[in-house]
Amino acid sequence: MDQGMETRKSSESEEVDDKKWVYDSSVDHKGRVPLRASTGVWKASLFIIVMDFSERLSYFGIATNLITYLTKAIHQDLKTAAKNVNYWAGVTTMMPLIGGFLADAYIGRFSTVLISSIIYLLGLSLLTMSHLIPSLKPCDMNPCHKPRKVHEVVFFLAMYLISVGTGGHKPALESFGADQFDDNHSEERKKKMSYFNWWNFGLCCGLLLGVTVIVYLQDYVSWGVADIVLSAVMASTTIIFFVGKPFYRYRVPEGSPLTPMLQVLVAAMTKRNLPYPSNPAQLYEVPKSQKTQGRFLCHTNKLKFLDKAAILEDNEDKENCLIGKQHRPWKLATVSQVEEMKLVLNMVPIWLTSLTFGLCMAQASTFFIKQSSTMNRKISRDFEIPPASIYSLTALGMIISVCIYDRILVPLLRSATGEERGIKILQRIGIGMVFSVLSMAVSALVERKRLRVAERELTQGGRTGSISMSVFWLAPQYMILGLGDGFTLVGLQEYFYDQVPDSMRSLGIAFYLSVIGVSSFLSSLLITIVDHVTEKGGRSWFGKDLNKSRLDNFYWLLAAMNGVNLCVYVFLARRYSYKNVRRGSESMA
Repeated sequence: MDQGMETRKSSESEEVDDKKWVYDSSVDHKGRVPLRASTGVWKASLFIIVMDFSERLSYFGIATNLITYLTKAIHQDLKTAAKNVNYWAGVTTMMPLIGGFLADAYIGRFSTVLISSIIYLLGLSLLTMSHLIPSLKPCDMNPCHKPRKVHEVVFFLAMYLISVGTGGHKPALESFGADQFDDNHSEERKKKMSYFNWWNFGLCCGLLLGVTVIVYLQDYVSWGVADIVLSAVMASTTIIFFVGKPFYRYRVPEGSPLTPMLQVLVAAMTKRNLPYPSNPAQLYEVPKSQKTQGRFLCHTNKLKFLDKAAILEDNEDKENCLIGKQHRPWKLATVSQVEEMKLVLNMVPIWLTSLTFGLCMAQASTFFIKQSSTMNRKISRDFEIPPASIYSLTALGMIISVCIYDRILVPLLRSATGEERGIKILQRIGIGMVFSVLSMAVSALVERKRLRVAERELTQGGRTGSISMSVFWLAPQYMILGLGDGFTLVGLQEYFYDQVPDSMRSLGIAFYLSVIGVSSFLSSLLITIVDHVTEKGGRSWFGKDLNKSRLDNFYWLLAAMNGVNLCVYVFLARRYSYKNVRRGSESMA
């Protein structure tokens, strides 16, 4: 796609009486036709949310049942299958760091979504062929005891093509949707806060259908039929997204957002021996007339060593400042650039303390589902729900949480606290972390009960197959985790979009996704360490037979880790400084 499409006009006169947006057919200095606005920001967002619905339908339809496929079709043991699921989930949620960077710096968000959607569709098509083409099928026999090597190669190639597609799709699409709302327009700024809630509502709808309809097709019809449905939905929503092209607002890629940060570090190190000015107002900032995209940030007193990058060192710098001449970027940075660097550094502790929440999420798509496969899943005499469909309760919990928060809590909290969001973003994230501790504690209690039932019925009673304990005993832990997702996951999305510099918002969404990705890798590492330690102690917590494993102890370990982490997070959140944008003629000090 033409990179020139990625442009957006300033919002100096965007407020009109009827709050509707109008077209502006003027042409900018590069000959591009910028879109001032559409008939409504929600109309543009609807096309984008539909696109995300499709991607989440595919992702969760594949991810939640992946451990079942690896253990039953490819015949991997539980530990290997869980690690492979975590590796794939980790790569899938780390790839957005690359996709987000390219979207912000060079390709543009709209173009990145289209390109990644095509790659995603290629992965789904290859996955379909691995189940339908006779020479690529796992094997000719049913049941299949030893799958063909070519099937494994094609299967994992398709899976990691989907990872690459997700890498560009997720960060660019979500940030592109948020770009439709103007930060300088008070009403739209409030709508954008709701946008993240309703974005996740659409996500949960895709998740629900993925873990019910798609998983049912996989388990009781055919994996190939399920993949055909996913490919068709992805193709149709890609067309719908493209049809919405006239309604979108675009942003011009400004080159690598990491270069200005490196310039700040180099300038600060070069001037490290200079005395700090007595008044922060003496630090350098360009006139507003020279600012093209992005906003001016207020000076803060944290990480003051970086402020030296904005000190006017010699007469040449001062003369250039007076006459409005371009400054030397590797020698002199602006206050806004310095503050953007501070924003990114301040995010690191929050990112690190979010990882244990991701560890809990990783269990929902691995061990939780494997537990459900050993339990009674019958709804009636003739109908049995697929093991992965129990995951839908997480989406249900998240939908309930998001709706109550957006429709009830936010208006009440706005009146009570005066905060535009109701409560601060980090407070919302912290509330969700409390739910993660509760979820792991409940998981441990339920698993202990399941083990007692399994021992009584299978070991002592001689029963075969699943135990009589209903799969809906897992409902509380899924629901609690879903309620926590409605606070923490949505909060993390808003946090990493809102608190990063304006020029790297796709990369900000990628930072949020990397929390889940790194957590998946950490989950695999934790499983390996715990397996090694407990095996030396006599019996591994992760045996080949789930009914002889001790997942309850593992869940208690995660609950304890999350409890300690929550204390650290609260300590950091109470001292956090949020992005502070200068408006009008505010001073720097």
